Amino acid sequence: MAKYDLSKVYSLTEAVQVVKDITYTKFDASVDLDVRLGVDPRKANQMVRGVVTLPHGTGKVVRVLALVTPEKEDEAKAAGADYVGLDEYVQKIKEGWTDVDVIITMPSVMPKIGALGRILGPRGLMPNPKTGTVTMEVGKAISEVKAGKIDFKVDKFGIIHAGVAKVSFTPEKIYDNVKEMLATIIKLKPAAAKGTYVKSVYLSSTMSPGVQVDLKSVTLN
Repeated sequence: MAKYDLSKVYSLTEAVQVVKDITYTKFDASVDLDVRLGVDPRKANQMVRGVVTLPHGTGKVVRVLALVTPEKEDEAKAAGADYVGLDEYVQKIKEGWTDVDVIITMPSVMPKIGALGRILGPRGLMPNPKTGTVTMEVGKAISEVKAGKIDFKVDKFGIIHAGVAKVSFTPEKIYDNVKEMLATIIKLKPAAAKGTYVKSVYLSSTMSPGVQVDLKSVTLN
């Protein structure tokens, strides 16, 4: 592990290279970003959540279920949804099927989906107008998710965790995606958050240790 010093803080450019160097998995591991924020997520006015479209996508194949009425089915299929339908999928979910990454639906369908909250909620699959997954622009929403749009929120420990790339990406692409994610988090700083907003930033891959990123190397203004 000579390439990596646990006690060192790396610039973002160095951290990207280190994560690539210390990943030995046989599969194409995800590159994960962990950002610790100086907020109290238990207070509604300090909740940080948002969406970001990563310039180079996440590299992950996103399986999309479109729960739509018949007149929207062709639009959803054309945009690349993996599963399209309504009542039959609502029934499948009631029976425990959740083999998708994102569910996109329309406002008129939400009453049917509300009943699935206890299944979808804990898995982070519940459609939400705030993240653009409840919309009349079904095709656009599906295309964006497929292209690398992700939604994120701070957890109860004040940390945002997101998969932002794959190890096989070029360093430049990983760098661009991390910068975009961080810039979005900075923009979402709650007015009620006092003191240091971004406390630490770590980059890691699925199986690697975390590499601490020097905050000065990431413009945090």
